[in-house]
Amino acid sequence: MDKIKILWADDEIDLLKPQMLFLEKKGYEVVTVSNGHDAVEECETEKNFDVVFLDESMPGLTGLETLARIKENNPRLPVVMITKNEAEHVMEEAIGSQISDYLIKPVNPNQILLTLKKIIDNKRLVREKTTSGYQQEFRMLSMQINSGPGFEEWGEIYRKLINWEIKIDQSQSVAMGDILSTQKSDANAEFSRFVAKNYEGWVNDTIEAPVMSHNLMRRRVFPELKEDVPTVMLLLDNLRFDQWKVIEPLLSELFRVENEEVFYSILPTATQYSRNAIFAGMMPADIERVYPKLWKNDAD
Repeated sequence: MDKIKILWADDEIDLLKPQMLFLEKKGYEVVTVSNGHDAVEECETEKNFDVVFLDESMPGLTGLETLARIKENNPRLPVVMITKNEAEHVMEEAIGSQISDYLIKPVNPNQILLTLKKIIDNKRLVREKTTSGYQQEFRMLSMQINSGPGFEEWGEIYRKLINWEIKIDQSQSVAMGDILSTQKSDANAEFSRFVAKNYEGWVNDTIEAPVMSHNLMRRRVFPELKEDVPTVMLLLDNLRFDQWKVIEPLLSELFRVENEEVFYSILPTATQYSRNAIFAGMMPADIERVYPKLWKNDAD
């Protein structure tokens, strides 16, 4: 594997010799320049830099100006600002210019090493950690799936499987993805048997049942209604839990998630049955009985 190549631009580069020696001992190659113009020129002539370290206060081109020039030709090249300048507007402008990190001098060599690992080795480290984590939990999950779990335990198993699915997908580990896919298939088969065994008892109230489509409003929405506080219910049709976990970070920028639960759809899970049962608070057969003129069967 080729050495990671760093371009370091600082007008006091000689004072940073200890940090450079530290990085070289760690296997990094460091190329130094003392001003922004040379940094831009190096990036234009040498296309194989993996990361650039920039000082903000340099004669000629400032660090921010150098950053802009470098990004024009190398928009994906990671740039780290290492400077004495603690001015908030400089930090904000640098972050707005898509720097990868901002370090304040005097900087500890281990700080620089951590930054490099976050930038260069992040995907590899995440993939290795995700792989080892799933390998450790694989056996436990398999035991849970085959231990005859109840409806609450199945909800937890599903959460765990989706959590690992998202992590493994992000880590781009194909091998672990295949193993997880097999485990999900096993879980689906066991869960199908569980539902087939218990569904009739759930809908007839002869055994303890989870929250389902026809009692979701009564058990989870109505208790939240208050006269002095507006309540909004948003129903996203056909939304799976894994899809929700992907869009959750976007909504979390505007709202705070205080509680998260899973519920069980009635069968069939198709919109005209499950969604109508949610809003009617009744099973489809009861909707047809109470509102015979409004209910339409598939053949109608």
